[in-house]
Amino acid sequence: MVSEKVKMKLYNAASQGDVTTLVHLLEEHPYLVHGLSFPCSRNLLHIAAMHGQTSIVEQVLNLNPELARISDSQKSSPLHIASARGHVEIASKLLAVAPEMCWWRDKQGMNPVHVAAMNGHVEILELLLLDSCMPAMERLHRGQTVLHLCVKHAQLRVLKVLVEKLGELVCAKDDDGETLLHLAVRGNQLETIQYLVENQAVEKQTRNSMGKTALQILKEGPPTTAATYLQMKNLLINLTNDSLMEVLPKMSDVTMVVVILIATMAFQVAVSPPGGVWQDDKSSHRAGEAVLATTNPKVYRHMVRANTTAFVSSLITIFLVTTGLPATHFFFMAVALYAMWVALMAIAISYVMSVDVTTPNQRMHSVGNVIMMVVAGALNMFGWVLVYVAVRHLYRSWKNKKRRQQDLGGDAFIRRVFYRIFHLLETRGFSRADR
Repeated sequence: MVSEKVKMKLYNAASQGDVTTLVHLLEEHPYLVHGLSFPCSRNLLHIAAMHGQTSIVEQVLNLNPELARISDSQKSSPLHIASARGHVEIASKLLAVAPEMCWWRDKQGMNPVHVAAMNGHVEILELLLLDSCMPAMERLHRGQTVLHLCVKHAQLRVLKVLVEKLGELVCAKDDDGETLLHLAVRGNQLETIQYLVENQAVEKQTRNSMGKTALQILKEGPPTTAATYLQMKNLLINLTNDSLMEVLPKMSDVTMVVVILIATMAFQVAVSPPGGVWQDDKSSHRAGEAVLATTNPKVYRHMVRANTTAFVSSLITIFLVTTGLPATHFFFMAVALYAMWVALMAIAISYVMSVDVTTPNQRMHSVGNVIMMVVAGALNMFGWVLVYVAVRHLYRSWKNKKRRQQDLGGDAFIRRVFYRIFHLLETRGFSRADR
């Protein structure tokens, strides 16, 4: 049985880095390096790691490397303690002896990666994840990830490092459906919210298990300083308006149904025109030609143009949607949506003209013309609204990138053209710099 005096000397030597005293005591009592336990069931490695005594850690590992695999009463290994205190060199030596300790969990369910992230030790994290990032993928209590832990403890610097390494976790939810953005709002972390809003991979409008978005949580939460609240609110409000790039992929199934129906209608009008086709050959026509082309050639030409426009626009939309371009390229996406509305307008005009030429009542002719003008005007106006929304989206993207001083040269050609136009307008006073 070791005396309390010897035990205290060993503790002091390990905590103060007194290698000479430690070696002398272990030479007199060699069994102590194997079975000695301090309060909370800690061994010499726990004590040395807690106080950052690298030389003591080296000496003890040389004598008994198995101590690196022994946990204390809280199930914390020496690597847990070194990670919590930020002792990089000690963590490196412990990893060399027992690399599997990266996976071991303490009583709180945390492995050393979680502990380092919670305490903001970036250097320790990079060391622990050098060989594999898999320990960082382990979930915590109630399904929280290591990224949730970073936000919960306001460790933005660590969060940025881990997002680069664990990009697929950035949209993860815990068991309550809470994302990183939800937690950042609950913690009134303005800088974290700004970082997450700017991150393209983060799903901005995700709802938790209560059906609430981050903006709703902000409005329902306890009041904070006016300036901070307004800044967070403005950041989150900008996310509520889905950009055109986010809207169209959600509409792709409906879009395909609509344009296929329009293409079918246009094809049917082409092979079976209103009034039918001639069944015999004569001097004024041949068999198979449209009757309307002979009896009313002007109307027939307009109808064919509208019908062809509808058919071609439908084919363009079908091509763009089926090739997947709308989901990844803003320009092609806008073209697809615009082409669909052109097809709708054209098929409406074709329909009204078909009804007009096949209806004997002159009054119905006037009604048909009015309907055609109203439909054409409404759809044409919608087309201009679509153009406005697309240009506004590009303008806001340009302003955001300019404010963050991001490089604009890597964007698509069509975007750079618009960016150049916006720059010229702003330099000439046509565009407000604070919009």
